[in-house]
Amino acid sequence: MEYVILGNSAAAVGCIEGIRSVDREGSITVVASEPYHTYSRPLISYLLEGKTDLERMKYRPDSYYEEMGVRTRLGVRAAALQPEEHKVVLEGGEELSYDKLLVATGSTPFVPPLEGLDTVEKQFTFLSLDDGKKLEAALTPESRVFILGAGLIGLKCAEGIARRVRSVEVADLANQVLPSILDEEGAKRVQAHLEKQGLTFHLGDTVARFSGNTATLQSGASVNFDVLVLAVGVRPNVSLVQDAGGRVERGVVIDSTGLTTLPDVYAAGDCCQSYDSTSGENKVLALLPNAYFQGECAGKTMAGEASSFTRAMPMNAIGFFGLHLITAGSYRGKKLVEEDGKNYKAFFVEDGLLKGYILLGDCLENAGIYTALIREQTPLNTVDFSLLREHPQFMAFSQAKRREMFGR
Repeated sequence: MEYVILGNSAAAVGCIEGIRSVDREGSITVVASEPYHTYSRPLISYLLEGKTDLERMKYRPDSYYEEMGVRTRLGVRAAALQPEEHKVVLEGGEELSYDKLLVATGSTPFVPPLEGLDTVEKQFTFLSLDDGKKLEAALTPESRVFILGAGLIGLKCAEGIARRVRSVEVADLANQVLPSILDEEGAKRVQAHLEKQGLTFHLGDTVARFSGNTATLQSGASVNFDVLVLAVGVRPNVSLVQDAGGRVERGVVIDSTGLTTLPDVYAAGDCCQSYDSTSGENKVLALLPNAYFQGECAGKTMAGEASSFTRAMPMNAIGFFGLHLITAGSYRGKKLVEEDGKNYKAFFVEDGLLKGYILLGDCLENAGIYTALIREQTPLNTVDFSLLREHPQFMAFSQAKRREMFGR
């Protein structure tokens, strides 16, 4: 078998390992536009902060490709798919034949069409290792940095550079930080913590126009800066599949095995949609664990073993300047809150099931119990959920359930 994988991040690694768990002999070729060994994107902010280095950012050891029998074409971009001919056309015209193909092309930063953006000399995005390197080269201890976007990417960028620059200001059209993963109360707590670290926020506001190193906001306020970071979102890289006639909605459409609507073409990771088991919706879930499991499932299927991945769910475990949080699932149904001065917990219950949660502070221990309740769709009337909300522990489960979980 000839396997070709387009991409070199978590979904690609999952696919390699899925294939090799079934087929030790088939040929695997990885084609990726970035020239680097596979690395962990969430660590880019820690690289800028000085908490890690390029060696420790590697997602797998140096010997990985050789040990897995993988040929790499790094720093090479795929230009087109020819699904009927089972070929990938590379930039420059070279063609690669395949029996099974995985598209794991990830996403690209969205650059909004803002008036005067072309007058800003030092502007950067913050998604790839090259983005991080370019931003780092532009920073000085006197830099005033303006970040457009108060989501995960923008705030991790802020954390990575805050100690290296004069000031960091962040603007977002949303009325709160981290609008995609926090409720209002959780966001207030995170914002207050970030402001204590010296960050300044302009929320419910965004840029109306740029003029050189000055941003005029829609409110009329202005921000003077030296370096601009655009972190307003990403767009799935769907063009290869779309141009070849494959079905695309918000991302590449796949079934539970990872198969697209093109013959023998699979997709995984940030470029494709997942079935969110907590909401019942098909959506793009740009999360490393989901990318890996999608890739692994596709790899096994490509190699001939029946496999499916149907338990994708939104989940984030992240920290900012020592404040840690975990979120999971969908925020639907009744909200139940447990809080004190240091910690905040919010649980979302619908139809007798836990659908999602937010944990913020020093209350993250055993959070996997909550995740398991969501993933397994455990009826809450079978556990002591009032106890679990306060202290996640296995004693809250029935004796029969504990026996099932632990085999005794």
